Amino acid sequence: MIFWMICGTMSVLVVALLARALLRQQDAAEPDAVEYDLRVYRDQLAGVERDVARGVLGAEDAERAHTEISRRILAADAGPRAATPKAAAPARMILVLVALGMVGGSLALYAWLGQPGYGDLALADRIEFAERMRENRPDQKTAVDSLPPFTPLQEVTDEFRNLMAQLRSTVADRPNDIQGNTLLAENEARIGNFTAAAAAQERVLRIKGEAATAQDVSDYGELLVLAAGGYVSPEAEVAFRAALAREETEERARYYLGLMMVQTGRPDIGFRLWDALLRRGPEDAAWIAPILSQIEDVAYLAGVNYTVPAIGAGAARGPSVDDIEAASEMSAEERMEMIGGMVDGLSNRLATEGGPPQDWARLITSLAVMGNPDQALAIFNNAIEVFAGNAAALDVIRAAGSQAGVAE
Repeated sequence: MIFWMICGTMSVLVVALLARALLRQQDAAEPDAVEYDLRVYRDQLAGVERDVARGVLGAEDAERAHTEISRRILAADAGPRAATPKAAAPARMILVLVALGMVGGSLALYAWLGQPGYGDLALADRIEFAERMRENRPDQKTAVDSLPPFTPLQEVTDEFRNLMAQLRSTVADRPNDIQGNTLLAENEARIGNFTAAAAAQERVLRIKGEAATAQDVSDYGELLVLAAGGYVSPEAEVAFRAALAREETEERARYYLGLMMVQTGRPDIGFRLWDALLRRGPEDAAWIAPILSQIEDVAYLAGVNYTVPAIGAGAARGPSVDDIEAASEMSAEERMEMIGGMVDGLSNRLATEGGPPQDWARLITSLAVMGNPDQALAIFNNAIEVFAGNAAALDVIRAAGSQAGVAE
């Protein structure tokens, strides 16, 4: 609020100074032509008197000059007087336009370039702040305790309630029964008791040990998120990272880690993770719908002018979470080296296996950014030949060529 008050005060002061200058100029009425002529003639009479006093003008010549100038004074004084009209309306219109331009233009420029809600922090400071926020965020228990007490998501029949009581009793007596704990986790989740479901799934992981799959671990992390009302706690983050350690392409874990990044002030990382999931697909994956409902807002926060791609259009594997976080801490030279390696891999894959037009477009623009316009042009021409006859694909390729500056 203080920021907007300061900006508003400064805008008002600038507009007031400009208005004062315009109105002062408007109020300064120009003298009419008759008054101007009379002033000139009086100055001429005074000049004649000075010449006579200095002896440079004779009495006879002075008399004739007096007579002529007096005649002109009488003629001018008898003429019509009309003050030059002042441009009052144009001046006011200019003032209005200046005020609108100053205030409206400033707001539009800030909406385009600025980031409402953020303090005056450099990029490195924002990244450091986000890291501190991530490290100090509430744990799972704190998040769960802040929510209302558990109530079933659906009406529970007496028969189902009795069965759940028996299942809970059985699992309590046989805590190492993997089938019982698996059934308990599923049915607790079915009625919305996600905290109990997460506890049962945690026992499943303990019983399975190293045999637990990436899906088992992701199931546990997801139950923790649901129990916390959609919040990705540190405990849930550990679970999802463990799932990725077992299977790097575990999409559900990548979705929730992207959500965690958004929640902790790193929408740039969350956006990249989610964009890669959209490009990989498939369309019926459970995480596609929640990503589509949020990714445009996340892209805006990340400063990306984004158009949602076709689901499953990009077959290339996205970078891992660790790759993305490491890239944000690299020097410019290290980052360019890493990008160069990715570009080489993409180029080799397209040359040997082919790929969708979006991958060709990404390669063209990447080469141009890296300062290889000749290679970008060669790839552009090759892509035009590959997708000849495919109008939609050619539009994507030409747009990338224009962005890279190699299209005709």
